Amino acid sequence: MRMVLKILLGLIVLLLVIGGSFVAVIHFGGVPQYDPPRIDLQVELTPERVARGKDLSRMSCNECHLDFEKGRLSGRRMFDVPPVFGVAYSTNITQDPVHGIGSWTDGELIGLLRTGIGRDGHFSMPWMPKLPRMADEDLYSLIAWLRSDDPLLEATPEPNRPQELSFLAKFLSRVAFKPFEWDGAPRVAPSPADPVEFGRYLVHDHLECYSCHSADFKTVDDLDPPASEGYMGGGNRLLSLDGEIILSANITPDHETGIGAWSEEDFVRALREGIRPDGRVLRYPMSRRPEYTVEEAQAMFAYLRTVPALRNPVDRRFHEQGGPALADGRAIYEKYGCITCHGPDGRGLGNLAANLKRFPQDSTLAAWIRNASLFDPHTRMPSYEGRIRESEYEPLVRFVRGFADQAAASHR
Repeated sequence: MRMVLKILLGLIVLLLVIGGSFVAVIHFGGVPQYDPPRIDLQVELTPERVARGKDLSRMSCNECHLDFEKGRLSGRRMFDVPPVFGVAYSTNITQDPVHGIGSWTDGELIGLLRTGIGRDGHFSMPWMPKLPRMADEDLYSLIAWLRSDDPLLEATPEPNRPQELSFLAKFLSRVAFKPFEWDGAPRVAPSPADPVEFGRYLVHDHLECYSCHSADFKTVDDLDPPASEGYMGGGNRLLSLDGEIILSANITPDHETGIGAWSEEDFVRALREGIRPDGRVLRYPMSRRPEYTVEEAQAMFAYLRTVPALRNPVDRRFHEQGGPALADGRAIYEKYGCITCHGPDGRGLGNLAANLKRFPQDSTLAAWIRNASLFDPHTRMPSYEGRIRESEYEPLVRFVRGFADQAAASHR
């Protein structure tokens, strides 16, 4: 009997040692490193490529890498990364040769964007988009823009902050989050003459709509997006900038719970202008994409109409935009969903606290809120013309002005 107990005790100790060793390897070992791809290629810079790359960057790079206070792509904390993965920071992609990408070769940048492996072998976690299927010409355009003299890319000596990854994130980086292989084969975009295939390309390889609009980031299949759990059916847990959980929308052609009742015009307006068919504005983290042409938006809609319809009634919990007019600025700020993009203290997208100097007069600030695209055609801010009641502009503007006072007080 004693021998049996000794054996059992020995097995338990062995299991504890193995389990402890496994936990220690994951915890202290962090994200694995890989041999970076060797790509010898130099992208020709042309005005057309730079212009196209600038549009592509607005749809991807800028939203994560832009430091709103500095006005440079020098990196920032990414508040919308689910806390289960830890605390994440985007990196400095300005032309600074030490802290940014100023000393990277075109081949090293392409390797990172294609595979997720940096030139030092570090693997970028899933919140950094990978572009294994993007057409070569689109990818070269993005590289050309990164080499341009755009003010957003001006060399900024801002050190990169280390990721504060959770144990789950480190574990998944070893069993699920893997780099993509690079085979060197040419990638060519489908012809716009085939709207379904062209739309599939835009939906999968430009915006990666499936990543947010499928069931869960942990079950997304980047190499075969339609194999993702709950493909395009929504329900993925996203975060607003104040930490509120927002479930992604169902964009399958289901008539009751998806966009099956939307017309092509409805979809084009939602994508390019940020206005839903019911008149509500899109909420963060979704925003308008004016860079896409009407024809491109129509192609996306054509593809989404071919996706299998999923009945998934997602609780969207929109802020009520109707009802009686309010006089309290904070209540108005929350009523129209401003808080989901700009955060509770105005330091989110656009950093109201830092950028109010652009609007020295209340009338100018109110005009921006009414229709920001008249000032900047590429802004993510939708038009609130006809949505915010006239009597609500004055208290809203007064409340927003207070963000600058709060910021000044915090620096004293």
